[in-house]
Amino acid sequence: MSDTTAGKQAAQTATFAIILALSFSHMLNDIMQSLLAAIYPMLKTDFRLDFWQIGLLTMAFQVTASLLQPAVGLYTDRRPMPYSLAFGMGSTFVGLLVLAYAGQYWLLIVGACFIGFGSAVFHPEASRIARLASGGRFGMAQSVFQIGGNTGTAIGPLLAAFIVVPFGQASVAWFSVIALIGMAVLWHVGGWYSRERSAAAKRPAAGPAFRLPRRTVVIAILALIALTFSKHVYVVSLSSYYTFFVIEKFGVSVQASLLLLFLFLGASAVGLVLGGLLSDKIGARTVIWFSILGALPFTLALPHVGLTATAVLSVVIGVVMASAFPAIVVFAQELVPGRVGMIAGLFFGLAFGLAGLGAAVLGVVADLKGIGFVYMVCSFLPAIGLAAIFLPGRAAFAQATEAA
Repeated sequence: MSDTTAGKQAAQTATFAIILALSFSHMLNDIMQSLLAAIYPMLKTDFRLDFWQIGLLTMAFQVTASLLQPAVGLYTDRRPMPYSLAFGMGSTFVGLLVLAYAGQYWLLIVGACFIGFGSAVFHPEASRIARLASGGRFGMAQSVFQIGGNTGTAIGPLLAAFIVVPFGQASVAWFSVIALIGMAVLWHVGGWYSRERSAAAKRPAAGPAFRLPRRTVVIAILALIALTFSKHVYVVSLSSYYTFFVIEKFGVSVQASLLLLFLFLGASAVGLVLGGLLSDKIGARTVIWFSILGALPFTLALPHVGLTATAVLSVVIGVVMASAFPAIVVFAQELVPGRVGMIAGLFFGLAFGLAGLGAAVLGVVADLKGIGFVYMVCSFLPAIGLAAIFLPGRAAFAQATEAA
């Protein structure tokens, strides 16, 4: 083996270690975030909350994150901040402590906002660093990064079921140790990013990036926003209200409902990996088509089946729908080259914001019409996947590349 080959392999190993570190941190970040939704049944009882108040809690977290993420991404595109990730995790640390010792509903809102701010800082910059460390395998890097988040989101309800539910609200503070671990890992990642930026400044400048026609880009971005809406409003109907749905319809216990939620969230983690790997092989546009529209038969069936079939369908829906998001982010970053952080912030922010608004609206609908009605309405959302027809194909990208 030549020194050059050995050097390339060492560099690839080092950068993949950074992607894994980001994925691990994403897992820790989303474990802490998912605790909020996982303890909704307990908070609803302890604080005597209505469904609209549950929705408002979700909205406080999601909208705080969504409003700030594009702004953070745009700012760091121009002025990268390698160590901001660790400070964002610190905000989540504070939010957990507030949630653990909140004695009034408004303090729950404050804690949710601190956690949302932590997400706003974490996601765009971490997504940028994952792309930088990808070695050109953008789908792989995005899916590995995102699977950490989905794994954390899946583990959160289990930890809530076996720690927070038995030991009470104050036990949420125990998870602040996770935030400290995340801060340490992200400080190391920030050091790598800082060194990489210094090395990149010494390399020759890259040639001009290709540009699709502005109208094509605008239409495609709007289509991706519609697809993000379809996916995340449906997913929030499960992540926020699935426990109530199975408790009401099948009479299962709170712990059993959380285990069913874990099945859905765990399946979503598998879908993320498949979506990223397939995006690199068959193209992001193809994956987007299959992921959103392909879930429609299963979502339509979900409100009408028994407990076992509900569990099976939720797993299938989780795998199919989750495969879309890595492809959506990668596709959008290709549409607008040079704005990696802004695009990541926009779409992660949209995911949080649309999910937050959706949670609030669905909470009101659940109070008025019942949980079953919510799932009847949401079952049609994947039909919006037809918007993928407006996404440019490979030929359009090839023409833009030749013209650059």
